[in-house]
Amino acid sequence: MEKIVPIIDIPYNKIARRVIACGDPARAEKISKRLENVEVVAKSREYWTFNGTYKGVPVTVSSHGVGGNGASVSFEGLILGGAKVIIRVGTCGTLQKDMPQGALIIATAACRDDGITSQFIPISYPAVASMEVVAAMQEAAKEINPEARTGIITTSGLFYTGLMPTNNRLFSEAGVLAMENEASVLFVIASVRGIKAGCIIAADGPCFEFVGSEEFNHYPEKMAKAVEDEITIALESIIKVEV
Repeated sequence: MEKIVPIIDIPYNKIARRVIACGDPARAEKISKRLENVEVVAKSREYWTFNGTYKGVPVTVSSHGVGGNGASVSFEGLILGGAKVIIRVGTCGTLQKDMPQGALIIATAACRDDGITSQFIPISYPAVASMEVVAAMQEAAKEINPEARTGIITTSGLFYTGLMPTNNRLFSEAGVLAMENEASVLFVIASVRGIKAGCIIAADGPCFEFVGSEEFNHYPEKMAKAVEDEITIALESIIKVEV
């Protein structure tokens, strides 16, 4: 009987060494259609996992849901399953006024406002991407989306704004590019577990704190190309990273 990783329901040693991760199960299934020889590994809760090959290289695609807690379960499980490099693709709210909707961001590091990793390791431990993965994505972006920006993002435990003030305006003044909900969790877990990680995100629009949720348009047409581009950049990059 196969030994199964808890909650995400993947068999141990069934995962490719290279993994593309995203929040939405439907997006994971969409990304899997870019692969050849696709096999459904598991569909458990928000965690949908597919194996296949991209340009002859084995790649796994898996969804992690929204937020750091559930995503940590995914990342830890994927590592138990055999992952050696994980690239997250997703969307974000921008913190910089000069960043248009549909812009791509390659994260070098993430502020740890996730509410999860402080229970994992002291907050003084940095959440940083693998420089090898960042460099691979920067190189791929030169041809696919040369306007992609590289820099620091922040990971929040919140999606909607609450009654408590956040650090987002301070981070904006400090040059932090965008806010999302999972990258710092990935970066910390990857560093501690000794694997490589990266993150590329597409800008949906300004952070809620700047515009209000009632003005948020989640699926504009201009996002379609940005999402396709970030998926291509992630796939082209991950097959070149040494594992």
